[in-house]
Amino acid sequence: MNNIIHVLIINGPNLNLLGTRETNIYGHETLSDLIENMKKQSKKDNISLYHIQSNSEHVLIDKIHSAKNKINYIVINPAAFTHTSIAIRDALIAVDIPFIEVHISNIFARESFRSHSWLSDISQGVISGLGLDGYYWALKTISNRLIHSYQNKSNKKF
Repeated sequence: MNNIIHVLIINGPNLNLLGTRETNIYGHETLSDLIENMKKQSKKDNISLYHIQSNSEHVLIDKIHSAKNKINYIVINPAAFTHTSIAIRDALIAVDIPFIEVHISNIFARESFRSHSWLSDISQGVISGLGLDGYYWALKTISNRLIHSYQNKSNKKF
């Protein structure tokens, strides 16, 4: 496959503290470690990976807007914005880029307010509770879907 898949990884508030924050829930790996390892993995699958983490909703929305017509897929861990941000939901709808929602912890096994997501119903899928492995599963899913899509397009007969 010669087509490069452009994937934007978006991490919301407090994920910059991975490795030190509530390690019993989020583990000991830092966000930098995660992104570095994901970039290594993504090269094998012909994925060009971009990343942003911000504690500010408007920064994430601006990045989503700038991804329009440049990014094939988004992997988003909106963190606490999952439960509060209709603005991020609207931004994702506006750019019309398929995305997978990822949560490190099982949001359905935590406080009741965490069980509602403003994004899940418009996402291509939700991965929750698999730790940092959820990010890798999201990348693998994207690779499989887009490779299959490209192969189907190139195999069409006219």
